[in-house]
Amino acid sequence: MTMIHGSRSDAAITPILPLDGRYDLYGPVHKGLRRAGMALLDRLGRADFASPAATTGLLTELRDYLRLATAHIAHESDTIHRALEARTGPATEDLDRQHADHHRSIAGLIARITALTDDFSGTREEAGRALYLAFAAHLARDFAHMHEEETVTTPLLQAVFSDAELAAIEMEIVSTLSPEMNLAFMRLIIPALSPAERVRLLGGVRATAPAEVFRLLMDEVARPLLPPADFADLALRLQIAA
Repeated sequence: MTMIHGSRSDAAITPILPLDGRYDLYGPVHKGLRRAGMALLDRLGRADFASPAATTGLLTELRDYLRLATAHIAHESDTIHRALEARTGPATEDLDRQHADHHRSIAGLIARITALTDDFSGTREEAGRALYLAFAAHLARDFAHMHEEETVTTPLLQAVFSDAELAAIEMEIVSTLSPEMNLAFMRLIIPALSPAERVRLLGGVRATAPAEVFRLLMDEVARPLLPPADFADLALRLQIAA
């Protein structure tokens, strides 16, 4: 039995093993969460919290991001951890504790967002600064956690599951999502991927999902969110009209 240890201060030097073409269960969604989280942190740092009108949309977007982050944690705990422990025995206690910490952190952030949304006093700038710092601390812990999952948990998953089994675990997660939630995750993920990763993801969708799902992702996600040159490259790689 291999135990997955809690967050370590030496995360930067954790050995990073090559994927060697194996199924990457964590990589795409983590890329999406990192990209969106960093963009929101940047905007929070530059926001004019003295003006409620100037920050209403940003606070809504942050709340939506935290909703997706909460769902992602639940998917990992309820599906990935359950599948792993069924195969290996107890292995994810520390990751589950980290998830519980994330839930508490997110609840605190939501409370700060709610207070700011309802605050029209002269203290909004201090409250905005506090939200910025709290979200930065949350991201720091979350990034270390995701690093551990990709450098420690991924090799363990790949050791005990075939690629087909890992794909089935991911499909189990996807099957629980509403169409709206699925689309929201894809809006995070697709712009964050490398060109080759986008082709693998969308090529897989084209091969396994109804044609209208593939068209929706191309027209409602990839086309509006990717730079024109990146979308043209994607269309060329997928051999479809841009």
